[in-house]
Amino acid sequence: MGEAKTVFISGGSRGIGAAIAVNLAEAGYDIWLNYRSSAAQAEAIRERVEELGRTCILLPFDVSDEKAAVDALSPLLEKQVPFGVVHNAGIARDTLLPMMKREEWDQVIDVHLNSFFILGKLFSKYMVVKREGRIITLASLSGETGQVGQVNYSAAKAGLIGASKALARELARRNVLVNVVSPGLIETEMIGKLPLDRILPLIPLGRVGKVEEVAGVVRFLLSDDASYITGQVLSVNGGMYM
Repeated sequence: MGEAKTVFISGGSRGIGAAIAVNLAEAGYDIWLNYRSSAAQAEAIRERVEELGRTCILLPFDVSDEKAAVDALSPLLEKQVPFGVVHNAGIARDTLLPMMKREEWDQVIDVHLNSFFILGKLFSKYMVVKREGRIITLASLSGETGQVGQVNYSAAKAGLIGASKALARELARRNVLVNVVSPGLIETEMIGKLPLDRILPLIPLGRVGKVEEVAGVVRFLLSDDASYITGQVLSVNGGMYM
């Protein structure tokens, strides 16, 4: 791959984000790893990345806090512009809309969608000057189909898909590619309470996905093999939605 490229990952201390960090380190990328509160888990990922011979800078801040994001990232961006940004941070506050509290709506929109505005604006300003970069957002099957009890989550993820496609059109002439990876049911703590016995028959492949299978698609989108792909949604869902 030549000189090591750097990738920023939001929400990178656990689950899919952590798998992406390790996968990319194995591929030779250096990592800027954002997390909000999982310090011990983030430190474990940093150690794993460094064991693979790559560098890992830990960046603890709330992605929905614009001042915190700018304060943490601006000093780094003045010295180096990452090749890739993986917007993975997310939360769920599932409940039926008639019972949903306003803060449950606001929190989910903030962490997924408002943070896309904050991070996308910040990184893209530097990427367009460099005329190089990849931005990858993690959406969800819920944003493609809608899911019961996830009006807030589905809205946020669908918004990410639309925003990513619009940004892809804006940045294409500057050689900055923007794509979406949309996982289905993946083996993380987020699916721990789901009735999998009833859900698995709805998945043509008959199983939930692995975090490594999502990370592999992100790795592909950062590679030279994906240099003519922008504005696309790559669904990793075992055929649950086609």
